[in-house]
Amino acid sequence: MSSKVTILPTASLSGAGNSTNPRRRTGAPKALLGLLALCAVSFTCTFYRNGHPVDARTDLQRIPLDAQEILTRCASLRTKSGPPLNFVDRSVSDRFEEGTPATLIRNATIWTGQKNGTEIIYGDLLLDKGIVKAIGQVPRTPLRDVRILDAGGAWVTPGLIDFHSHVGVYSLPALHGEFFFCTFNLNSNKGPILPWLRTIDAFDTHDDSIELVMSGGVTSMQVLPGSANAIAGQAFMLKLRKTAERSPTSMVIEPPPEINGSHFSSSDPPRWRYLKQAVGENIDRYGNRMDTIWAYRQAYETASQIKASQDAYCARAEAGLWKTIDGNFPESSQYEALVDVLRGRVKVSQHVYETVDIDAIVRLSNEFKFHVDVIHHAAEAWLVPDVLRRMWGGPPAVALFSDYYRNKRESYRGSVHAPRVLADNNFTVILKTDHPALNGRYLLYEAQEAYHYGLPLELALASVTTAPATVAGLSHRLGSLYPGMDADVVLWDSHPLRLGSTPVAVWIDGIVQPLGEEIGVLVGKGKEAPEWREPPNVPDWKRERQEALRWDGLPPLTVDQISEAVAFTNVSTVLVRGAEGIEHLFRPSAHDHARGVVIVHAGKIICAGVDNTCSSLVPNGARLIDLEGGSIAPAFISFGSNLGLQEIAFEPSTGDGVLFDAFEKDVPRVLRDPGGIVQAADGLEFQTRNALIAYRAGVTVATSPPNAIFTQPSFAGLSTTFRTGALHALADGAVIQRISALHYVIRRPDALMLQGGAQTPSVSTHIAVLRRLLLAETNEQAGETAQWFAKAADGALPLVIDVGSADVMAALLKLKDEVEQKRGTVMRMVFSGAAEAHLLAREIGKARVGVILTPPRPLPKTWDDRRILPGPPISNDTSLVTLLANKVIVGVGTADAALAAHTRFDLAWATAESNGRVSPEEAIGLASVNLERLLGIDQAFQGGEMVAWARGGPLDMQSTVVGVLSSAQGRVDLL
Repeated sequence: MSSKVTILPTASLSGAGNSTNPRRRTGAPKALLGLLALCAVSFTCTFYRNGHPVDARTDLQRIPLDAQEILTRCASLRTKSGPPLNFVDRSVSDRFEEGTPATLIRNATIWTGQKNGTEIIYGDLLLDKGIVKAIGQVPRTPLRDVRILDAGGAWVTPGLIDFHSHVGVYSLPALHGEFFFCTFNLNSNKGPILPWLRTIDAFDTHDDSIELVMSGGVTSMQVLPGSANAIAGQAFMLKLRKTAERSPTSMVIEPPPEINGSHFSSSDPPRWRYLKQAVGENIDRYGNRMDTIWAYRQAYETASQIKASQDAYCARAEAGLWKTIDGNFPESSQYEALVDVLRGRVKVSQHVYETVDIDAIVRLSNEFKFHVDVIHHAAEAWLVPDVLRRMWGGPPAVALFSDYYRNKRESYRGSVHAPRVLADNNFTVILKTDHPALNGRYLLYEAQEAYHYGLPLELALASVTTAPATVAGLSHRLGSLYPGMDADVVLWDSHPLRLGSTPVAVWIDGIVQPLGEEIGVLVGKGKEAPEWREPPNVPDWKRERQEALRWDGLPPLTVDQISEAVAFTNVSTVLVRGAEGIEHLFRPSAHDHARGVVIVHAGKIICAGVDNTCSSLVPNGARLIDLEGGSIAPAFISFGSNLGLQEIAFEPSTGDGVLFDAFEKDVPRVLRDPGGIVQAADGLEFQTRNALIAYRAGVTVATSPPNAIFTQPSFAGLSTTFRTGALHALADGAVIQRISALHYVIRRPDALMLQGGAQTPSVSTHIAVLRRLLLAETNEQAGETAQWFAKAADGALPLVIDVGSADVMAALLKLKDEVEQKRGTVMRMVFSGAAEAHLLAREIGKARVGVILTPPRPLPKTWDDRRILPGPPISNDTSLVTLLANKVIVGVGTADAALAAHTRFDLAWATAESNGRVSPEEAIGLASVNLERLLGIDQAFQGGEMVAWARGGPLDMQSTVVGVLSSAQGRVDLL
């Protein structure tokens, strides 16, 4: 209870107030005068209270010594959160570090984020004292210590903001292991309702992701807890630069006083706070959906009661009814964050996917009268805009992936068209990565892809700058560029919405970040052509959007099969498989304004040439297709995922099922095979949505190893190669190569698995077993495992080893040499994954071992993958460039079937990040002829399949697939 002092009514003090009283002459004590003043203000020491006379002899008021603090605190409860007072008048940032020189960027093309994202200023940008000082035509600066950089017309934007990231709390490499959604600092297992937890208490400043993410132009992020709890805890907005203090606290943008132990401030408005909530599948450890919503209601009912008690307490204090107040200000350190949610002082981020969950959260918000500021993932939000409009306090913003859906049931109806549909319905669209679910370095790629699928240019750029800043309540300092804003700036080597756009320099708080500084990285070589400075043209997806909405997110993905002649006109280029890779069959010269004509019959090109060369050969009744300057090129192959073996990645019931791992326990005796080798072809399923969507993106073939749910056994089995657009396994040409390769996995033990008691084998055990299998004499009693490894040892079958560590690769190169020396054979060994392959590029090339980079843009998720070669702006080279320079046959793959359709964009990035050393033709070969050679598909493919692209080539953002040419199936599929 607060200390109190008894104050007599003023009448009982009058006798002591005569002029002869020496105390009166010298003046009353200041403390007593202050209390009297307080009494006068609150009407507690007068003869009247609320219009009624008071008997001064009997009504004594016990006023706490901290009464003024209580009244101030009560008043603060009505104060809205916002920026510090007089923030716009600041001349120095609160984050400025002494000794930082000013920076003047001259001759830039500046996207300011102002005027709804339409303002572009051609001129200069002055950064000083951690803020933007001037923009436009900046005269010669009087500053003595200023660094001047001539941008040469290059694009400048505000620093990017990732509004959904787990950097620092899902630290990489993940030394504590991972099992589904449980990671060491990401999720708590202490219950469904945990609003008192804070990500700042777990943020690892040594996360290898920090520099990588910053190298993609990301300067700020919201670091959220995971989604395994209904209320997972408090999030924080952080900047990525390493401060002089080097602490997590010093990275927080406008830290709320609570993190330093104080509870309220009488000078400034309260700082915004951030909370993460989740609903849906991820909370199933604590019950079903009904349990989750009841847990919410219990939590918010508790918070409502605390809030009501505080309001009643303050009502009495402000009415001067001190004697009716018993006890301290009512509060709860556990529920104070939820109380602030009810007071509108917390920005709530809600993990949600399906309509059922969206509707439940909307009802919850109306029941307890709090606003959800942004819903994350929200795969079905685009289908139910009217539901979102019923959110208490107004519709939320929607934070989306551009295209990362279908990996679990609740995301199955997600669509690439969602950002545009939501924007058309006047919702604020935010693009995010959910790092490390997607590589946080490529946040801008999410905006680029959304732009490709129809999100307007200004909204695409705003989705990673002004939109998240506004929703975070930080638009007074982040997300746009004008005088007074934080000096978070990115200088790009090309237009930000062009695939492969890379930062030349990144400033945070006016401090240039040392990305690749020590080795002098070259950025932007190969991007000198004028078109790199212009925004790319993109297709019109209106028809596809309408179809997607009409079919509730699941439009039929049928094709028109044409076995007769098809003539493609206005063809700019035809690329074909050649002896040395991808070659031009024809390409009109720069002086030849004529366009090509390509005649196809039964899926086979019978003529390709400029206009009159083939025009006379067009059969009567042939289908005419205008490619509008497009091209025809080899189809892409997807390698490494469970494409065709699992409809929904995290739903075991939709695929082949769980594989036995012979290293963990003996496989069933009925197999009569110690390794339990299985053939992926036996588990194939066709017409999966991931496969059909990939088919429509030019990925007509896939090589998939046997499917594994969550973990991959060491004996991964035999992969198969099939057509992604085939109707079923018995359709002509559906299975191109029943057995493509033997797969083996060598990864270091996972820490979490060890903690759970799993008998994960060591690296040396893996290699010892591999040595015995490759060198053993086989017979029928040895089982299929020994027989298949004997074929791999003899070079009759590719041996694909999933490996990340260069040290393990070195051991495998020695083993390959040992096997070849003893058996007198030449093995066809291929490393997949191969994040550290660049460290042994010369040795791998000399050993004639192939490499399939999976993925081509790596992330150091595990210890085995930690020494990646990231490419510009951190390193001059990428793994791809280094391996190709050492004559290694390189392919690219993806471990995620939902991302197979991105193959064309992965290849575009590969060439854009190469500093001009990987041509578009070489890039196309990475996902076609190179994979065919590495996996022996070239012999079975019989010329392969071709894809017709309208309005551009396979790597252009403006092009779309209009047809697939299949000579093996004798037809053209028109999309």
